[in-house]
Amino acid sequence: MSTAASMLGTYPHDMGAIDHEKLAACIEACVECAQTCTACADACLAEESVAELTQCIRTDLDCADLCEATGRVLSRQTGNNASVTRAVLEACAAACKACGDECARHSSHHEHCRICADACRRCEQACRALLAALG
Repeated sequence: MSTAASMLGTYPHDMGAIDHEKLAACIEACVECAQTCTACADACLAEESVAELTQCIRTDLDCADLCEATGRVLSRQTGNNASVTRAVLEACAAACKACGDECARHSSHHEHCRICADACRRCEQACRALLAALG
């Protein structure tokens, strides 16, 4: 069992009909993606061709910020606002798609971009799966 799932399991009240596995998977994907995007932006800054990577760096940092915020919002269950949760998940999925697409453009030259694109795709899928489960 993951740490996110363990923490969700300790919540002292009934969390309702939310799919705990998809929630935990989404939290984990968001945290992983935020770290990966931050590291990718940093690696881009260290590349000799940094001027060609400015859009990649920007999408990395935007995605990292949205993933971190989404993971934090999803981790809080007290007074959960379903419309805010959906909006945050949609924004995170959009940022992950944009970042995944941008990093994929550089993936044949930069391994960090390939790894980041993969993490973004996983996070986008986790956000969309949780959105579908929320109805």
